[in-house]
Amino acid sequence: MLALLAVVMLEARAQWDMQFSDYTSLKSFYNPAVSGTDGKLNVAATYSMQMMGYDDAPSTLYVGADMPVYFLNPHHGAGLSFFNDNLGALSTTRISLQYAYNIKVSKKGKLALGVQGVLMSEKVSMKSMKMEDNSDPAVPSSEVKGTKVDMGVGLYYYHPKMWFGASTQHLLAPTLLLEQRYEVEVPRVYYLMGGCNIKLKNSLLSLQPSFLVQSDMNRWREDVQCKVAYEADEKRFYGGVGYSPNTSVTFLVGGMFHGVNLGYSYQMYTSGIGLVHGSHEVVLSYLTDLDLFKKGRNKHQSVRWL
Repeated sequence: MLALLAVVMLEARAQWDMQFSDYTSLKSFYNPAVSGTDGKLNVAATYSMQMMGYDDAPSTLYVGADMPVYFLNPHHGAGLSFFNDNLGALSTTRISLQYAYNIKVSKKGKLALGVQGVLMSEKVSMKSMKMEDNSDPAVPSSEVKGTKVDMGVGLYYYHPKMWFGASTQHLLAPTLLLEQRYEVEVPRVYYLMGGCNIKLKNSLLSLQPSFLVQSDMNRWREDVQCKVAYEADEKRFYGGVGYSPNTSVTFLVGGMFHGVNLGYSYQMYTSGIGLVHGSHEVVLSYLTDLDLFKKGRNKHQSVRWL
């Protein structure tokens, strides 16, 4: 039974990347071309606790920062992130460096091309697992780990009223060897995402619908979401709901004050484990202008929160 559990854990995380509930606040996690497109410094951290109530339930930590880099012409962006995902005996860590090249394609619209370099590692430790048979060769008797270099690419169009992106993660489809005995195959994962900002007439309210589609060409997941946001001065409050067919319903709430954003979401599963054992997620981020050259250069409406 434990041998089967170890194999299932390896296959599950190798076939599918993490799905954050508040994906519009973490777009650069999915697409490296998003880095620096706000013209601002953006630092974001999120912690997700999934399938609460189960022993050794998955938990994920992500911390990322991106900013514009002004040199020559046009606009360049760069980002750096850390990702750690734990599921029972399996731990995945990724350190990523991103670069984006921005091209103006219309009066207010820009197109960004992005690339990402990744140092990826997998570790399996059975120390916390109760073993009935330590001689089973299918289960590591001690901690095993492996490291591999990976890449990602992306395309991102952004405008004050809308955005759209397409990206590929695990472009090299690496196979990690854990102490030359166990293999973890990581297939390419493809993403499509987009959204818009619909201002309600004579109101400080806006509707912000969005979608995210991800696939490894064997399985698919589709998410649609809509936030209602209230914005006045430097304050912003929002609430929303998301839906993934045959998977879950998500509720989101949050607010931003002077560039500091705090959000919470609860993903309630509609199949499989049921409604009670859902996933909790907290996002904390900070967004600020970078007045590196002349005053007012970076002042524009951010699409980070659309």
